[in-house]
Amino acid sequence: MARFVAMEAYSHEVSSCGFWPGGGPVDEPAFYSYAYPEPQGFKDYPVQPPEAFYHAEMGEFLLPYDVVRTAKAHDEVLLAFLQSTYEAAATRAKWDRHALERQ
Repeated sequence: MARFVAMEAYSHEVSSCGFWPGGGPVDEPAFYSYAYPEPQGFKDYPVQPPEAFYHAEMGEFLLPYDVVRTAKAHDEVLLAFLQSTYEAAATRAKWDRHALERQ
């Protein structure tokens, strides 16, 4: 990643998500989501689906790939994870969601 991208993305606050193929402290492929800087109470926010969890060592929420792969509605399960973890960041950091979000 270009330095100027990281400087802008991390200049204030960010909610980031993606896919991790596994390795290190995470043995299995998983979708991840984190907030930086991590707001107080972020890790305790009730995210969806129920199989998602906060990984303390990584400092982020994880959703195992197999949960999404085996779901009847793959896109709905993944979207619930992404939306709820964004809401965790935005709510706990007290972002001005009206100014940030578009319909």
